[in-house]
Amino acid sequence: MSPAIKAPLLPNQEPSSSLSSSSESHGSFAGAVFNISTSIVGAGIMSIPAAFKVLGVIPSISIILIIAWLSNVSAGFLMKSTLVGESTTYAGVMKDSFGKPGAVAATIVSMVVTFGSMITFSIIIGDVLSGNEKDGIVHLGLLQEWFGSHWWNTRFFGLLFIFVFLFFPLVLCRRVERLAFSSAISFLLALLFVVISSVLAIIAIVQGKTKTPRLFPELKDGGLSFFSLFTACPVIVIALTFHFNVHPVGFELKDPLDVLSATRVSVILCATIYSATGLFCYLLFGDSTMTDVLINFDQSTNSSIGSLLNDIVRVIYAIHLMLVFPLFNFSLRANLDELLFPMKLSLVEDNKRFFGLTFPLLISCFLGAIAIPDIWYLFQFLGSTFTVSIAFIFPAAIVLRNVNGFSALRDKIVASVMLVLAVATSIIAISTNIYTFTAKEEI
Repeated sequence: MSPAIKAPLLPNQEPSSSLSSSSESHGSFAGAVFNISTSIVGAGIMSIPAAFKVLGVIPSISIILIIAWLSNVSAGFLMKSTLVGESTTYAGVMKDSFGKPGAVAATIVSMVVTFGSMITFSIIIGDVLSGNEKDGIVHLGLLQEWFGSHWWNTRFFGLLFIFVFLFFPLVLCRRVERLAFSSAISFLLALLFVVISSVLAIIAIVQGKTKTPRLFPELKDGGLSFFSLFTACPVIVIALTFHFNVHPVGFELKDPLDVLSATRVSVILCATIYSATGLFCYLLFGDSTMTDVLINFDQSTNSSIGSLLNDIVRVIYAIHLMLVFPLFNFSLRANLDELLFPMKLSLVEDNKRFFGLTFPLLISCFLGAIAIPDIWYLFQFLGSTFTVSIAFIFPAAIVLRNVNGFSALRDKIVASVMLVLAVATSIIAISTNIYTFTAKEEI
């Protein structure tokens, strides 16, 4: 029988404590939903249509639903194991179960996932503003379409402007709850993106211009093509990973257990958004769907309204990612601080540490976005390694380890299945990617 999870998480603070302000502002449930939803609907949605192209419509929707369910379950594992112990962070739970090596592993994996996601956001924003070139095809960015090609609207200077005048002020927020408003705007913009994409798809259906979607994948080259399907799964995994923000959001609520309800609502919303986006964008672009579907929206249309909607779609999602960026930065900075300064006071109270971590992270992210040209390979790498670890492998291992005795038999069975699926899919995806890259080099 699982022990009760009603005990207070932290000792009562004296009124004189720097953390006290008894009725100190707690995060709201709506704010938690928006923060979790914004953590989910980041850059991953841009590659969901490409996953539909690889997998077909029915397998894609099925995998989205399965991974969404598993993500919700694994988040529950994390919070329940946290609340029966004394930790308040992901790394702390891993330390309880696996000692210091577990804590370090969780911290490093969380940092890599969040840092990789921030670079991905920046790459997509660069694609929207300054365009991209792939396979000899040049896709113009909004700045080139509106003003022509100049030195100041190249990728480097476009991103530099965004980092200095937008990202820097936003990453100075020291409490995640203060990002709830920007998260709400960001999530509503993501919904607007889905609505406009759906409208464009419906218009194309009425005009008979939609591409015929494949319901199932086409296997042309035997085993290689079959195993290649596994390379699309990590893209969906990374699109539904939010576990690095469960603890920061949960422990700003009056009752941390409420984050589980917020997570459930967020996962349902986001799985619906992903399915709609993948289907409608795949209908619009068919086999020409790019790994970053926003690039497809540079296509010219026969009407001024269509061109305007294409521009609006790109602007909306670029702004959405700009508002998601500080939420991921919050988690990255907190994890890095915990790794480097485990015995120090709260980061919020130490200006020197706060700015000393913020500046290098921002600069590194900018340089990464300039150096990496394509998000698909980044998604495959992160999704099949670090992301699958933080979303499924670590939570399942915590349940099976069961140091606090909270795991019921049903939990252990689900965790075992989760662990086997995660490891097997990850190994196949990594092996297929290595084989593909090796084959290309030999050619």
